[in-house]
Amino acid sequence: MTIHRYDHKGTFELENGGRIEDLTIVYHCSDRPYQGPSDDRKVVWICHAFTANSDPQDWWPGLVGPGKTIDPDKYFVVCVNMLGSPYGTTSPASVMPGTDRPYYFDFPRITVRDIVNANILVRKHLGVEHIDLMIGGSIGGFQALEWMIIEPDVMKKSLVSACGARVTPWVTAYNESQRMALEADPTFRKCESLLGGQEGLRCARAIALISYRNYICYNETQSESDPDKMFADKVCSYQQYQGKKLIDRFDAYSYYCLTYSLDSHNVGRGRGGVEAALKRIKADTVVVGINTDCLFPVQEQKYMATHIDGAMYVEINSKFGHDGFLIESGPLGNIIQQLLDF
Repeated sequence: MTIHRYDHKGTFELENGGRIEDLTIVYHCSDRPYQGPSDDRKVVWICHAFTANSDPQDWWPGLVGPGKTIDPDKYFVVCVNMLGSPYGTTSPASVMPGTDRPYYFDFPRITVRDIVNANILVRKHLGVEHIDLMIGGSIGGFQALEWMIIEPDVMKKSLVSACGARVTPWVTAYNESQRMALEADPTFRKCESLLGGQEGLRCARAIALISYRNYICYNETQSESDPDKMFADKVCSYQQYQGKKLIDRFDAYSYYCLTYSLDSHNVGRGRGGVEAALKRIKADTVVVGINTDCLFPVQEQKYMATHIDGAMYVEINSKFGHDGFLIESGPLGNIIQQLLDF
């Protein structure tokens, strides 16, 4: 897959009344350009998760790549870097027009609908009229749901996993705890460089990771080899390592921004409620739950499947909790293959 940049000149209006001037959007797509309605390849659009990027071969290698279930040589595969994410699309880390400095806290608050509307700009830019399969997990699932409601006639099939129709207080509590960690870093509000808030971001990532996994996973993978060890440190090293990994590739200001995007998610806002909004979806939809997901428990996916006309609910058993949607390539691949075959 090849990386591309689309520059949208003019004003990009936001759901909360704000605006972004001269929006830049980075995306990956199959190497062979799309030929429009005459192209005989199925279009597969992947919406990425919270801190991922627009290259699904990078973060979903078990499913995306030549010879894999989602083969970019066989299908026309697209993934757009989210608005607010620091991998090329306009974000708090971008230089604010008319200045020589990043936006930092001057970047407007964005919602999942804004992220989807940026995706739609790329869809139109590429000349894609119909998406054969829309895929999203976690906040990628938020995007897929919103998009199927905004443009119900564009999608033919969809798979959404490890997400809900509306963010819960449980998820927002995790997000606010991470924002508190960022605010506790004295460099965060100084806005002297994009390295500001790194120690806070390290802590925020460690908090988030607990919600991405679960009791079983931690106890199986992070237990001490010596049962008599007085002070356990294996899991402490793991938390520190995961925090360090993120600060090497992400900035605290974009992370802060995207936590609020998560908190904005509510497909029913302005549409007569969640159930009425879900009824607008026309795509043949498979909703996938992970049985050990403590961030988005399976009752949320079952609820969506009940209220999306004709939807099917599938549950995957995994010890990895919420991250199961990234890790369980075998079961997910089987579901995706069935959707692509028919």
